[in-house]
Amino acid sequence: MMTAPNPPMQTRTLPYGAVAIAEAAALIRAGQPVAIPTETVYGLAADATDSGAVARIYAAKGRPSFNPLIVHVLDLAAAERIAVFDATARALAAAFWPGPLTLVLPLRPDVGIASLVTAGLDTIAIRVPAHRAMRALIAAAGVPLAAPSANASGAISPTRAAHVVASLGGRIALVVDDGATAAGVESTIVAGLEVLRPGPVTAEDLARFGTLAAPPLGKREEDGAAAIVTAPGQLASHYAPRKPLRLNATEAAEDEYLIGFGAVAGDATLSTQGDLTEAAARLFDALHQADASDRSRIAIAPIPQTGIGAAINDRLRRAAHRD
Repeated sequence: MMTAPNPPMQTRTLPYGAVAIAEAAALIRAGQPVAIPTETVYGLAADATDSGAVARIYAAKGRPSFNPLIVHVLDLAAAERIAVFDATARALAAAFWPGPLTLVLPLRPDVGIASLVTAGLDTIAIRVPAHRAMRALIAAAGVPLAAPSANASGAISPTRAAHVVASLGGRIALVVDDGATAAGVESTIVAGLEVLRPGPVTAEDLARFGTLAAPPLGKREEDGAAAIVTAPGQLASHYAPRKPLRLNATEAAEDEYLIGFGAVAGDATLSTQGDLTEAAARLFDALHQADASDRSRIAIAPIPQTGIGAAINDRLRRAAHRD
């Protein structure tokens, strides 16, 4: 059952620095969630050991309680106190942490993680972030932080502080502003040798570890809700603008805002040079701009499936999906 929405409050935005981190850590210790940038997108962080604090994340976002959260810690040693690592997981951590890779691993018993974080599963999604703001907050708060994206559930993910305020203003107390995020799409999620969600750590990066590509959109949903909740970001409809989104467009209809890529020009472009890393960093910002435009629909140019293009296309398919 969903908790009631948080009562309206004033949402402050502070620039990254010692003052902002101290205030954010104080709110974390008081059981309140705060918005903080990571290298992927802005996250809504709270104490992962405090069930009331975690419930406030779900309430602020309007997030379904069957959708688990990622826990962020400072290093591998902290992660191993919470989750059980095998040789493959340890090798992936050594190669990609700190960084945008989340591992889904068996949860150690009696480690104090709130059950709402894992949605009652016996596994936990965990990662070591690289961003200075998130790392500073983990250190200052002294606890593992559960942190989904800092936006209303199912909406476009935030890559700037202004996106957070537009989505969650009045629902949270503080946003720490450290500019635009670098990667622009959420972390890659791996369970065992399977990629559950593509992200900045690409299939090519993971190939030497024997990992398998993510299943096509909808494969997990065929077997019902129980198959969907093994990790965050697996719902069929997610990252969605309010307006209908058309994929693989080479030109725009009169009522469409066209997001271009490469040779396809548009009202905005992800990358005129066809650079997929640049496109990933700009993706959600471009969707926010398109959603705020005076056009009634959105169209987006074809994106190659190679490298981080797989993550971009994953987000776009979910964004275009309508229940």
